[in-house]
Amino acid sequence: MPLPIVAVVGRPNVGKSTLVNRIAQTAEAIVHETRGVTRDRSYHRADWNGRDFMLIDTGGIETAKEDPFAQSIKSQALVAADEADVILLLVDAQSGSTTEDEEVARLLKRSGKPVMVLVNKMDTPGKEDGVHEFWSLGLGEPRAVSALHGHNTGDILDDVITMLPDEVETPEVQAINVAIIGRPNAGKSSLLNKLAGVERAIVSDVAGTTRDSFDILVEREDATYRFIDTAGIRRKSQIDEDIEYYGFVRAMRAIDQADVALLVVDSTIGITDGDQRIARFAKERGCAFIVLLNKWDLVDDEDERDEIEYQLEDRLGFVGYAPVLRISALTGAKVHRIFGAIEAVYESFTRQLSTSALNKVLTEMREFGHTINKGNRVLRLHYVTQTRSEPPGFTFFANHPRLVDDSFRRYVENRMRDAFEFTGTPILLKFKPKG
Repeated sequence: MPLPIVAVVGRPNVGKSTLVNRIAQTAEAIVHETRGVTRDRSYHRADWNGRDFMLIDTGGIETAKEDPFAQSIKSQALVAADEADVILLLVDAQSGSTTEDEEVARLLKRSGKPVMVLVNKMDTPGKEDGVHEFWSLGLGEPRAVSALHGHNTGDILDDVITMLPDEVETPEVQAINVAIIGRPNAGKSSLLNKLAGVERAIVSDVAGTTRDSFDILVEREDATYRFIDTAGIRRKSQIDEDIEYYGFVRAMRAIDQADVALLVVDSTIGITDGDQRIARFAKERGCAFIVLLNKWDLVDDEDERDEIEYQLEDRLGFVGYAPVLRISALTGAKVHRIFGAIEAVYESFTRQLSTSALNKVLTEMREFGHTINKGNRVLRLHYVTQTRSEPPGFTFFANHPRLVDDSFRRYVENRMRDAFEFTGTPILLKFKPKG
């Protein structure tokens, strides 16, 4: 089941990023006293009492006209609210209720989503009279909170968990879960139609035609595939300007369910920052990965093709293990090759290696002699074992595991990939002291 989404919204500089860091137990969201520092959303996996959810830190909803970024920030926050299962509206006790807070509340009422008003900067427990004026927002009982010190955050999260949608048990089907991800209008729905052999998804030249994501089961040559289509944005909405973001949130949800992610790239545009963000999230999530250069038949200039090849290395080099297919979803050219690619990367994704085979490679690595020296300490890898799959993970036991740096980690990964077939899958490496 995809993770439910909790969005933290409000006008700028009320402490949203501080609250997000508190809940997610990270320091990833940028915190600064300057108004409107957070202009984009950030996404954080969080959990409370065993319930996982995705936490979105939004740019502040800014209604003033003097900020050139105001409309963009407003649209981003509205998108987060539209996609969220629960909305936390953060207001500032020190400044009191403002016309901007009233405007935010008015916008959120339209969403029809559960909204909790949190009155921030109530840093002294027991002195919470300042919350009462926020009843005027018309969103129910305001709750005092101190994002900086953590006062009341536990009680608030207890209530947030009860507002999340119920977890639904889905029938167990032995299928490879495949997420079709990419920018709006890159050709995802056309690809799904070709893969499924039916006109199931609505295909349109207007970006964002698909409103909701859905799954479709496809059986082919004794294998079953569950394709998870990712929606764009509904047309004629208030948040059309931010379709890249909306598509990204949908992609996150699909990736959460997937074994394999198909990144559909519009070859006539090239590989964008949005493609790069989605690919990075899929890698962090541990998905197997395939890049599909769609509309390749429309790129007939050799220089343009060379530029796309350069972009693959420059912008998607961090998933360089992913196979790349050049297809046309509209005509069906080479689409049939996708099934073979899925099977290959899924096999790598689920691979189990014997300890003897792993340690044979480790012996060869030791004989090669590449290691790390620091002072009188010399790193020695004693043995290795596989400790997980989907994606594959390996634990190396060493005399001084803290000596391992990024360069040595890349060296080990490259040697592992040379020795074994890990097409299209990330591999996870851990280094521990010998027990």
